[in-house]
This record gives sequence, structure tokens and C-alpha cells, in this order.
Amino acid sequence: MIVSHHDRYGSDVLSGDWRAPRRGRSVDAPAEPGLVVEEVETGWVGAVVRVEKAGGMHVVTLEDRRGRVKAFPLGPGFLVDGKPVTLTKPVAAASAALDAARQAQSRTASGSVAVQGAAARVASGSRIYVEGRHDAELVEKVWGDDLRIEGVVVEMMDGVDDLAGIVVDFQPGPGRRLGVLVDHLVPGTKEARIVAQAQALPGLKDHVKILGHPYVDVWQSVRPARLGWEQWPVIPRGTSWKQGICAALGWPHETQADIARAWKQILGTVRTYADLEPALLASVEELIDFVTDVEAR
Repeated sequence: MIVSHHDRYGSDVLSGDWRAPRRGRSVDAPAEPGLVVEEVETGWVGAVVRVEKAGGMHVVTLEDRRGRVKAFPLGPGFLVDGKPVTLTKPVAAASAALDAARQAQSRTASGSVAVQGAAARVASGSRIYVEGRHDAELVEKVWGDDLRIEGVVVEMMDGVDDLAGIVVDFQPGPGRRLGVLVDHLVPGTKEARIVAQAQALPGLKDHVKILGHPYVDVWQSVRPARLGWEQWPVIPRGTSWKQGICAALGWPHETQADIARAWKQILGTVRTYADLEPALLASVEELIDFVTDVEAR
């Protein structure tokens, strides 16, 4: 077909990238620390602080000029210098992660030096008691390797309402120490009164140590940044704490199975002791030292 320069219908209007957005097509951009980006949906502008995996997804944390931080899912929906980008995992971070993985092979999750090829020791008479399954699973994930080397078993109490009776039934004594980890152990609480009663039992001071942490639930001992939060949400009185946390995360929370799946996701964000709050770390480490004291065995 011959087209005249004066034929206004002669050009092919479908030629070229006619579907391209006004700002252009998104391109991949590694989320390197310090890169300033804008999140399109909220308009949040900030520099990349870190990229990490939380709640089953990778998130990027941005810090604005006032020092406030906010986490967003890694991927599309960002602008750099006004042009759309899809944020990807930083190249430098990938290299650092490889180095860290190699180094981690020589360390346990608790930070202890790994003893390669060592078999688990036959269980000693001493024990560490925790309140429930979630506490036990967290202790196992971070300190399990260390405890197997020492031959220390972690057992669940299913609550502390009868802590004094539990301690008496254990029959602590020389070579049979008991360490107990209690949730929400703060002054003035029911837990504090229960612990005081157990600690008042005669003749057990040298063989029993009861410590705790201040968190409502052991979930809260996981650093909130692992879930993309600056701090754990405050759940109103009258609302189940765990259900409230799941709702804040946008996770199902109607059944016990939902709560169990939520904990698995939270536990999955814990890689090492560095992902836990210091108050829990201090108590667990002290209990381990207490029950593994060689001279006391």
C-alpha cells in the first residue's frame, strides 16, 4: 500500500510498544542498602535498610528521612527516580548470605561451636520444663543441638497452675536438677504468685531454678522485625491474644489448626538466637547452664 505524507490514516497506530505505561515498563532493581525508592500504593519514600524473609515472603524495609521504618513485600510496585522498578534481592546480600551459610555450618543455632559427628548423649537425670508445645519447639529449634550433646531433655508442663506439685513430683536432688521456663513472669501477675509458691518449697533451692520472660506468649519472644513489624501489636483485652496476632498478620485464625499453622510460620522465621529477644535468651541460657553444671551431677 502506498501512503501519502498527507494521509492522516496511513500510519500504523498499532506499531511500537503502544501498551507501555506512561512511566515506562518496570525493570528489575536489586534492593541494595541505601537505594532510595518510593512505594507506589502508599507513597512511602525511604532508603533500603535490609531485605529479609518474614511470614513466608521476602520483605524490604525502608527508612524515611525522619528515621521511621516500614516493611513492604519485595517485588513490583516501587519507583526509583520516578521510574517503575521491581525490587529484587540485593546482589551483595546474596554473596554475604553464601558466606554466612558457610560460617553457620560451624555454629549451632544458639551460636555455640558445632560438634561435628557427635552422637547425642544418654539423657541425664536433669530436665528443663516449659509451659507448652510452642515453647518446646522454639527451644528445640535454637538450642536442640546443644541440649542433645549435654543429654538434657525438654518436657512440657501444659501450664503452670500446679507448678509446686510438678516440682515435687519431679523429685529434684543431687544429679537431678530441674530448670523451669515460665511465660509472662512479671511482678503482680498470677504467674509470679505461682512461682513464688514453688520457690518456697523447702530443701529444693540448690536443685531447682525457675526463670521466665515478660512476654504474654512465647510468640512475642521472636523479634517483631522477623514479621515485618517494628513492634508486636497490642491486642485489646477480651480478645484472644494469638487470634488477635493472626488477624493483624492477615492470617486465618478461626480454629486451633489455624493457630497451629500460624505458629509454624512464625517459628519458620527464626534462624538463630539473634532472631529472639534478649530476655528469653538470658533465661534459657541460664537454665541450660544450671542443669548442665558438671559439679552438680
